[in-house]
Amino acid sequence: MFHFLSNKRLILLLLGVILLVGLISFSLRDRDNVSLPEQLIKDGVGAGQMVFSGPAHFVTGIFDNVDSLLNTYQENKYLKSRLEEFAGVKAEVTDLRSENAELKELVGKKEDLRDFNPIQGTVIARNPDQWEEKVIINKGSKSGVSENMAVMTAQGLIGKVTLTTPFTSTVELVSTQDPNYRVSALVLGGKKEVFGLIEGYDSERRELLLKRIDADIELKEGQQVVSSGLGGIFPKGIVIGEITEVAIDEFGLTKLAYVKPAADFSLLNHVVIADRVVPEVDGEDNGETAKEEES
Repeated sequence: MFHFLSNKRLILLLLGVILLVGLISFSLRDRDNVSLPEQLIKDGVGAGQMVFSGPAHFVTGIFDNVDSLLNTYQENKYLKSRLEEFAGVKAEVTDLRSENAELKELVGKKEDLRDFNPIQGTVIARNPDQWEEKVIINKGSKSGVSENMAVMTAQGLIGKVTLTTPFTSTVELVSTQDPNYRVSALVLGGKKEVFGLIEGYDSERRELLLKRIDADIELKEGQQVVSSGLGGIFPKGIVIGEITEVAIDEFGLTKLAYVKPAADFSLLNHVVIADRVVPEVDGEDNGETAKEEES
């Protein structure tokens, strides 16, 4: 008797498994219409989800709104402090500009090392063999571009024009391996002005080399390097990069600094060509001599 009941339970279990597998297979196959039992089940489950999810979303929304208000309060407080700081900086810049204009009038100087006429351009080509050295832009002599004009992006200096055609120009980047490529540079953030020359590029570190700095001058990591404007090609104040390491050169006489470029040479799109206004001293233009020294 017990043996028969056990076999009966086993048979019922197998039938149930077969039925369950059949229902699963039927529900998983691709069909355009849903059967009535499935519709009832789906609608019932959906109604239950709506009943429970509605209050849950409402409570969650309250906490999210409170969190957003707190974040907005903190952001507003931070932005107010920055606006106050910006107002102070703006006032200082305005005062410096006014003072600079007065000083120019006193010495009879109408031009500045920073002055240049910007020419907007776009990078249109790049040679894979010279990826880190040269780019071609869509502005040429017809647009007023000529050789030895500085080229920059919104981030900082990238190079100078070395060849022009009526409608294009070739720009040699400061990351070039040309040993004769130099940029007169100025280090900011110290007790006094420190001048040097950007000479060379470390391709492994992907950083520029700032050389010819007296050994007794103190340099620190994080100091900003800009163009000095003394070379006759690059206007003053164009950001070059930031010092990452300071060392003594191989001869032990001067210091060498590694400068991380501010501009990303691998992603160049829109550029600005600087048609520099070279200041005159005592009625004589010293730009040619300066160009020879720098380039």
